[in-house]
Amino acid sequence: MRLGILDQMPRQKGMTAEETAASTLEMVRHAENLGYGSYWFAEHHATRGMVSSSPEIMMAAAAARTESIKVGSGGILLPQYSAYKVAAQISQLESLYPGRIEAGVGRSTGGGEFVRKRLADFKPDQMGDYPEKLEALAGYLNKEGKIRAAPRTEGKPELYALGLGENSAEMAAALGVGYVFGHFIKPDRGKEAFEAYRRNFRPGLLGSPKAKACVFVICGEDDEHAEYMAASQHIWLLDVEKGLDSRVPDVTTAHERMSALNEREKETVEKNRERMIIGGPGTVKRKLDHFSALYQCQDWLLLSNMYDREEKRKSFERVSQLYL
Repeated sequence: MRLGILDQMPRQKGMTAEETAASTLEMVRHAENLGYGSYWFAEHHATRGMVSSSPEIMMAAAAARTESIKVGSGGILLPQYSAYKVAAQISQLESLYPGRIEAGVGRSTGGGEFVRKRLADFKPDQMGDYPEKLEALAGYLNKEGKIRAAPRTEGKPELYALGLGENSAEMAAALGVGYVFGHFIKPDRGKEAFEAYRRNFRPGLLGSPKAKACVFVICGEDDEHAEYMAASQHIWLLDVEKGLDSRVPDVTTAHERMSALNEREKETVEKNRERMIIGGPGTVKRKLDHFSALYQCQDWLLLSNMYDREEKRKSFERVSQLYL
């Protein structure tokens, strides 16, 4: 099993953005010491609670402070940007940290239409241009065509398309790029997505299929401890889905709110559990092994958006002890 981390850089209530960034870079070093193979950064905008808005910059900062762990983006909001500019940024990172760059791109707006407009410099909606932009980006990174992205590195960075089902998987396969399935967003079509990716893969930037899956994981001392710590993530996700404060609440506040949820909110929290693996080491291993077998995927990115930073470190430690 290969393990990495996807970090949305969730900001705890009471912490500044600067403190969150510093703490994140400490976590990258810790992950490398534990044996994690990669550390990815998300891209979110117009939010109080998620500090990672420029994954390319966080990738550079993380790589500069570590020795061998790969750094990635999960993912750059490609429809809002020039494929050529994104290729140049990824190539620049490859020139600085050869063989350590895993560039993930996605189709999201990044936070609603008002954000999309500003990211795209008020150009018309280009969400429908994503397939063409992904093809162009793969071509630039594969050194195809007369116009090349600079710097012209000797090696090629890895490129991954993020997705939630068969359509995105088939697109990635046709272009010969990697694929990342977002189980942590919408787990319904995972098996079908991976089958479609492997079935339709054609060599391109990558010579053979390379796929990852991404899931929320909280690994406690035992099931009871994990469930206790997970309350802050449950409430955080509930608030994010309602468009409320996206900072992570402390555990005490989270449990107070959990006890006061209405029936609809309880149903939402229960439904969201399908996107997560929560439990002690035995439970986490059993569930992660189950999805690995179901998806035929041995490469996972783990998220953990609970409040307590030390407990988050220990959670990643426990998972590393199971597999690394």
